[in-house]
Amino acid sequence: MTAVPLASERQWKLLTVSWLIALVSTSGALFFSEIMAFEPCVLCWYQRVAMFPLVLILGAGAYTQDASSVKYALPLACAGWLIAFYHCLLYGGFILPAMQPCGKGVSCSAQKLELAGFITIPLLSLMAFSLIVLLLLAAKKDSQK
Repeated sequence: MTAVPLASERQWKLLTVSWLIALVSTSGALFFSEIMAFEPCVLCWYQRVAMFPLVLILGAGAYTQDASSVKYALPLACAGWLIAFYHCLLYGGFILPAMQPCGKGVSCSAQKLELAGFITIPLLSLMAFSLIVLLLLAAKKDSQK
């Protein structure tokens, strides 16, 4: 049986901050859909599929100080980042209509919320995934030392 590599203090802090970002993002997504009644589009659902498990993976990793949790969280965070980036391009009108994944139901390019004139839900998601990816890469770099 292999011993679980314990996280250094810096890795633990990085995992904890990543977990907090994932927790706030998940809470925000649930707030928008359940309280404000914004029905999520297909791309929003895919981003949720990447974000929601991060709360459990990063939370368990931070709680147990398991440095190897980074290798499970990083692929999910990168996949979510790619989807959020594509969604932002779609919102910005950079994606041709033929390449839009949303057919029936809620449009992926329809803006439902805009804060300060430019902050949209996909941009919030992209920022959250970007921060999580950067923090996890820093934690991974620390474990390679």
